[in-house]
Amino acid sequence: MNILDKIIERKKQEIKDSKSKVSVAQLKDSKFFGRKTFSLKETLESKSGIIAEFKRQSPSKGIINNQISTLEVASAYEKFGASGISILTDKDFFGGSFDDILSVRNHINIPILRKDFMVDEYQFYEAKSIGADVILLIAACLSPTQVQEFTELSHQLGLEVLLEIHTEKELQHINKSIDFVGINNRNLKDFKVDLQHSVNLKNQLPENILSIAESGIYNEDDFKYLKEKGFNGFLMGEYFMKNENPGNKFSEFVSNVKI
Repeated sequence: MNILDKIIERKKQEIKDSKSKVSVAQLKDSKFFGRKTFSLKETLESKSGIIAEFKRQSPSKGIINNQISTLEVASAYEKFGASGISILTDKDFFGGSFDDILSVRNHINIPILRKDFMVDEYQFYEAKSIGADVILLIAACLSPTQVQEFTELSHQLGLEVLLEIHTEKELQHINKSIDFVGINNRNLKDFKVDLQHSVNLKNQLPENILSIAESGIYNEDDFKYLKEKGFNGFLMGEYFMKNENPGNKFSEFVSNVKI
């Protein structure tokens, strides 16, 4: 069993536990459920194009940075031009929680991506209830039919959809309703990074679909290379989070790549 399989197995149990404690009706009563969401499509064009991530840890890297508050980091990301904020809500493998989104929702005015492993309709109501604007669908753990159904549900809830792929086979998960296709430079099964593989996949995407380069962007040259290849956005976390002050690192990066 690879790490993705382990995460999904644990996620299904987590969802079962959550459903027994909080109903969908209760989620719909939350203070954020009725709010008008921010559009990442709009901010990708008007700001830096970077979806800056808050991530404490990962299965491949262990602890990255667990000494700084979500609000401090997210506020700095917004201040220095992030198009959106990606926040991990998986607890067991990434050290995240719903509180990480709840603690910043009223303090920033750019889209928040709930980054998690979405495998059940219930999670989309959760995402809406905590103030997310965008959700992530990972093709590696979903069927094309599930992607279609989850995309439709997300749009009904006012959420935009980022579909993440890594292989040519996963191109079949793309449907006309998807808002963005993210190409993960890091293989989720063995964690190897290959930027050229991502560019090859990018060249096979349907025309006019917004593309996001995800993960494994370790320096300014990586960023410039992917930008030159036509990616519309960039999801970056570890590069900033491994610094003592992620916000300052983000500011320095944006200045150096002259966005």
